[in-house]
Amino acid sequence: MPMASTATDDVDYPSLRFVHAPLPAGGEGAVRHPVVVVGAGPVGLSLAIDLAQQGVPVLLLDRDDRLASGSRAICFAQRTLEVFDRLGCGERFVQKGVSWQVGKVFFRDEQVYRFDLQPQAGHQRPAFVNLQQYYCEGYLVERAQQLQERLHLRWGHQVVAVEAGDDGVSLEVEAGGGRYRLQTDYLVACDGARSVVRQQLGRERAGRVFRDRFLIADVRLPQGGFPAERWFWFDPPFHPGQSVLLHSQPDGVWRVDFQLGWDADPQEAQRPEHLLPRLRALLGEQPFELEWVSVYTFACQRMERFREGRVLFAGDAAHRVSPFGARGANSGVQDADNLAWKLACVLRGEAPPALLDSYADEREQAADENIRHSSRATDFISPKSEVSRLFRQSVLELAKEHAFARTLVNSGRLSTPTWLPASPLNTPDADRFDGGLPPGAPATDAPVRACPADGSQAVPGWLLRQLPATGFTALLFGPGGMDAAALEAWQAAAHGLASLQWVVVLPAGATRRPALAGARVLLDAEGLLQERYDGRPGTLYLLRPDRHVCARWRRPEPAALRAALQRALCRA
Repeated sequence: MPMASTATDDVDYPSLRFVHAPLPAGGEGAVRHPVVVVGAGPVGLSLAIDLAQQGVPVLLLDRDDRLASGSRAICFAQRTLEVFDRLGCGERFVQKGVSWQVGKVFFRDEQVYRFDLQPQAGHQRPAFVNLQQYYCEGYLVERAQQLQERLHLRWGHQVVAVEAGDDGVSLEVEAGGGRYRLQTDYLVACDGARSVVRQQLGRERAGRVFRDRFLIADVRLPQGGFPAERWFWFDPPFHPGQSVLLHSQPDGVWRVDFQLGWDADPQEAQRPEHLLPRLRALLGEQPFELEWVSVYTFACQRMERFREGRVLFAGDAAHRVSPFGARGANSGVQDADNLAWKLACVLRGEAPPALLDSYADEREQAADENIRHSSRATDFISPKSEVSRLFRQSVLELAKEHAFARTLVNSGRLSTPTWLPASPLNTPDADRFDGGLPPGAPATDAPVRACPADGSQAVPGWLLRQLPATGFTALLFGPGGMDAAALEAWQAAAHGLASLQWVVVLPAGATRRPALAGARVLLDAEGLLQERYDGRPGTLYLLRPDRHVCARWRRPEPAALRAALQRALCRA
């Protein structure tokens, strides 16, 4: 997977060109790949990296030879950063990106309110990081390069035909002026809104197409500009009758989204004589450099099913939303997070193929949630009737003084992780909990102190960084009830089903450590784990590899733990 430059902070990611992989000599012959992923965007790269980390050989095909241009999927949410941490590259996103958690909403020339997306302390990652998409893809490509023993990326290879059967999928691929065929057990389409795989199989997405246009301008402000916050204007004096969204990016670049209306000519809007006056009206007389401009329209749609036998769909290939709420790339990365461990378990023979149906069920539910939020935001931002316009104006006029009205203002409900309370992989609570995280909830972070196995001094850290990158996790709260016999019985119960890492949480001042071979021991540094998980001595949480809770007990019998694991693997 040769790159045109080395992986350093000095890499000019927008200009990178990757070397086209040559045609396989003599074709693929009898080679059969366990998984082929189509599309090396954030979703396809995340999925391929995750599979490779889990020991699954994966072939990643991309028709292009470059990274995305412009800011595009600029906002990466806390949950996405935590997934990237698990994939081994999250720190680079945070170091390079602009972290933010505060948003402000303006109506005409007045601020009507502000909001804080992370009012609760005790999380390692910020609510959001803004980062141009070419950095995101570049960092993921560099991580993929570290895994090339199992992950093979072929740039400049375009899928042109797909035949899906009961036993596998056959692809015809065009590259370097020739064509070849390859076979795979499973095909995952991450090839974007215009998915060739989806078209080849004759599948469509259904939903709403919105009649509006927005113009994106990425501008560099040498003298600085605005705070690292999300600012949204309704009907501002510098762009009357429309809305404007402003975000900070690294390298002194700012992204501005101008609403244009459906009747605007997208080509004329990008011409300097029309674009520059709009920017000067917002930015004033300060100097700026225009880096990138584009015009977009949007839709809220999804496929009926995200699984078609041995073909699975993820990201924009499966679902689309409007950009207000940053639910596109973030939901796509969650698709990859959900799918990778299930594919790995099926391919290892730890779970039946039916486990893949739960991917479709869970992520279709997530897509519906994202489409619902996205559609409501778009209806508020872009009212299409006089009644809707009057409602919006009244809400905005009241929002400055009245809290109830602020709940009705909708400039985009920002991306949050999907909860899966109805997942068939969950084991319902049998014990009483007064809070904590119910089955289906995503695991939440908290500061810890990690106890080295050699008994040396505990080291400050974070819970999610201490969990295994692959496999299930048994999160056990101590110290009460931790006799050696019980611990061994729990370990034995899970034997032979799937990888299960034990993590024991002790109160901050605990000095006695349990004798649980191979377990990681953490101290609850500030008591936040006990609070956030309602973790009493003996409480046990079972986390899926994508770090969703799938079961919890106050003190389970070994048979209950085994049954919960079997259920999470679709073997019950």
